[in-house]
Amino acid sequence: MERYVCIHGHFYQPPRENAWLEQIEIQDSAYPYHDWNERVAAECYTPNAESRILDGEGYITRIVNNYSRMSFNFGPTLLSWMERNVPATYQAILRADRSSMERFSGHGSAMAQAYNHMILPLATRRDKVTQVRWGIADFEHRFCRRPEGMWLPETAVDIETLDVLAEEGIAFTVLAPRQAARVRPAGAADWIDVSGERIDPRMAYTQRLPSGRSIAIFFYDGPIARAVAFERILSSGEGFAGRLMGAFRNDERPQLVNIAVDGETFGHHHRFGDMALAYALHHIQTNGLARITDYGEYLAMFPPTHEVEIVENSSWSCVHGVERWRSDCGCNTGSGEGWHQGWRGPLREALDWLRDATAPAYEDEARRFVLDPWRTRDDYISVVLDRSRENVDSFLQSHTSMALREEERITLLKLLEMERHTMLMYTSCGWFFDELSRIETVQVMQYAGRVVQLAREVCGDSLETAFLERLALAKSNLSEHGDGRRIYERFVKPAKVELSTVAAHFAVSSVFDTYEKDIKLFCYPISVQDFRMREMGRARLALGKARLSSELTNEAGLFTFGVLYFGEHNLNAGVRDYLDEERYQAMVDDLSRVYETADFPEVVRCLDRHFGSSTYSLKSLFRDEQRTVMGYILEGTLSEIEQVFRQLYEHQYPPMRFLTEMGNPLPKAFKDAAEFILNTDLRRALSADELDVERIENLVSNARIWDSELDGEGHGYLLQQTLARMMRQVFDGPDDEAPLQRLIAAVALSQRLPFPLDLGQVQTLYYRMLPVVRKERALRARLGDGAATTWLEQFDTLGARLRVRTEPR
Repeated sequence: MERYVCIHGHFYQPPRENAWLEQIEIQDSAYPYHDWNERVAAECYTPNAESRILDGEGYITRIVNNYSRMSFNFGPTLLSWMERNVPATYQAILRADRSSMERFSGHGSAMAQAYNHMILPLATRRDKVTQVRWGIADFEHRFCRRPEGMWLPETAVDIETLDVLAEEGIAFTVLAPRQAARVRPAGAADWIDVSGERIDPRMAYTQRLPSGRSIAIFFYDGPIARAVAFERILSSGEGFAGRLMGAFRNDERPQLVNIAVDGETFGHHHRFGDMALAYALHHIQTNGLARITDYGEYLAMFPPTHEVEIVENSSWSCVHGVERWRSDCGCNTGSGEGWHQGWRGPLREALDWLRDATAPAYEDEARRFVLDPWRTRDDYISVVLDRSRENVDSFLQSHTSMALREEERITLLKLLEMERHTMLMYTSCGWFFDELSRIETVQVMQYAGRVVQLAREVCGDSLETAFLERLALAKSNLSEHGDGRRIYERFVKPAKVELSTVAAHFAVSSVFDTYEKDIKLFCYPISVQDFRMREMGRARLALGKARLSSELTNEAGLFTFGVLYFGEHNLNAGVRDYLDEERYQAMVDDLSRVYETADFPEVVRCLDRHFGSSTYSLKSLFRDEQRTVMGYILEGTLSEIEQVFRQLYEHQYPPMRFLTEMGNPLPKAFKDAAEFILNTDLRRALSADELDVERIENLVSNARIWDSELDGEGHGYLLQQTLARMMRQVFDGPDDEAPLQRLIAAVALSQRLPFPLDLGQVQTLYYRMLPVVRKERALRARLGDGAATTWLEQFDTLGARLRVRTEPR
């Protein structure tokens, strides 16, 4: 019997970047990480690139890259984030695809994805084409090959979508079993009804299309996929393998057992799910139970022998088809009792109206510069992937019918950015969850807000009022949010950015940060042409001028600024367009002269005279910088608070200890002080270059005595980072024994502490030292080298602590 197994992971996160800054701002709900992308990467994407296989005693025997042995797709917007923020993991994914091509007869494991997770059956054909072309272009840019397959967002499908895939050269896609309506052997006349998940998922099928084209479709095994996603099948890698093997039938024809699940299942949704996946694949392969493959290889070996007809407008996550993304169909995540999702329809209708209102304007305006506006939009992905001036020049030259003046260049780029955001605003997550005010839905409203802004700037169209009238029909489940209009005005409007807003951020932050002459804030390069700082005690006056530009639209402006900071949170700033050198110098001289008198109210009035209503405060800072600056401002205040708490804690320690030993409850004031001091001291101790083991253990012991609530997640994260840093020192300098000795003690300490901890980074670096460094030291030790013998003993002690096998058994 020819048995094959393919496991597909759909790795995706909704885009979270601020629509104007192109960068994710801090998300408190992801603590202790900066944002949810960072957290999910640490819990899932990186572990799957270096997943651990354990022996029967729980020791690591191998560390493998799961991506090289499974089928997978990553959302293009997620890969863009990973390239910038977790480059090592990003590169591991690219290497895995190259490795899989060697393993799977030239067929890479990576599949493409329609660009930004738009529900394609609800899109216009024009948007379908752009989404598919952008997905292909992004894939080619990263993986350096043509994709064979493409993942459809939410596996949402209709015949037109499949026809677009086939027209663009995509060979296959993957659907849920309930998305098959009927099948028949090739050449047969009669169809067999397979609705209700009755299709045999162990083969590929051909869907013939009205255009004369066709596409292959794999249907995954529904029961096993659900068990992986929602049951506890990933608690055992061997059990997972057994469930896969149980899906084979006793017949001679080739069979493919395949499942498809959210990739985040393997680590983020189910901790250590990556290890269950790694072990299952290893167990199947090493025991010869089946051959691990991917869809491309299987399709090449065993072309479809049956035809299929799909269920139109269906998906894997809505039993009602694609209604989850346009109506109150009843599908939800169960967040709130009695909640409705009646807001989904009005939200989509508002965005459809905005799309249809801007499309003719885009076409008319763009036709002034290019021959084919929509083909230009399709090709704009090359600019999204490379914003360099040279690449943008090349793109414009290849699409424009004339040489563009700078203002025309800016107009065309703004038009294309308007179209990019018109597509981004349809990201499926905006409708998936239960409440209109969730961050995913606010995110798509942000994209819509950017469309409205750009339409006004380049087309002169004021669409916001009419758009908000439609958005107001979308009603929130939460009375404090009301409807879509209120949510937009509360969360989207304050996030809007113009060049002057970025200039204000730069000006205000320049009082607290030291900037180079040429810097980049988010997607805005800044050239500082003049900067002067005067200080008087805690007070500061910053004056200057700077040129700002947008990497995305090439729009640029020269701004002058004056900032007065006179302690605590008191700050006034003025920003305006640069007019001429005479007026700039007059502003500098005037403010400098008044500042020297220390008459700060007069300085504020002087700022008003020079900058009028264009004034700003600390609220003008973007979110991350607000946190940084407020931390600086409150440093003294927090230090005073700490002194008060520390004095209370240390002075009252003996009587409070006696009170505890007598079995009496502690006063709340003392408990609060103890909790504050112990958490503060632990944060510092766990972040130190060298861990003071005794002190850390004493702090944790005292926390137990006082029954203090420790920030376990935060402390575990800090310790994790410290241990990884210490292991890097050992990895980079194996000849120095001191870091190795300190790390042994630190790992031993970590295993006695009550904090959640993932030693994956440490274990991976240790494992990478085995085949070269340890092997060389072991050879020297056998030849009688005493130093090598000592090092080997210590290194193996660390391995035992990390539960990594140093030699096979």
